[in-house]
Amino acid sequence: MKFKNFCLIFVAFAFFGCSSSNSVSRIDSSTQTDLSGYWNDTDVRIVAESLISQCVNAPAIAAFSYGKKRQPVVILGTFKNQSDEHIDTSILSKKFEIALLNSGKVDFVASSSERAEIRTERNEQQSFASESTAKSIGNETGADFMLIGAVKTIVDSISGQSARTYYVTAELIDIETNRKLWAGEDSSIKKLIKTPVYYRY
Repeated sequence: MKFKNFCLIFVAFAFFGCSSSNSVSRIDSSTQTDLSGYWNDTDVRIVAESLISQCVNAPAIAAFSYGKKRQPVVILGTFKNQSDEHIDTSILSKKFEIALLNSGKVDFVASSSERAEIRTERNEQQSFASESTAKSIGNETGADFMLIGAVKTIVDSISGQSARTYYVTAELIDIETNRKLWAGEDSSIKKLIKTPVYYRY
């Protein structure tokens, strides 16, 4: 009898254990998914494609290249998250950097967060690398422009549903003069989220 009860308990645990496990399936990376209604990879892709196209074709970049006979050098500044949710803006800013660099219209230098590691390596080369291969100090390329941006949200809600609109801005600033050479905005991401309302009787 005890053995039978033990078997029943074991089977029950096994059943509930299996039924509570996650089910995972692979999907195409371009598939649009909106599970929570919050900022996701599809939003990043839509906004990045829109703003990058605007930035690459900005008259300021063409004017600089024509006047200076070289491509402008850009440094990646901060993309601020000014929304009401957690957003990793580094993904958006990195997409900007990759697309602009690959466009062939601008050059990029390492950002402030990247430079520390590079400078450490360069300084160590002065002591440990051969004279013929050690890289010189004081030969860094200065940036002409800084690219910055922000993500903001406007939320309109009522019982059972809410509308979330995302405003993403990007700006290209002349480092020497602080002049804003280009500014772009994308507010095409708007979501209506309906939440079931349960009533107690």
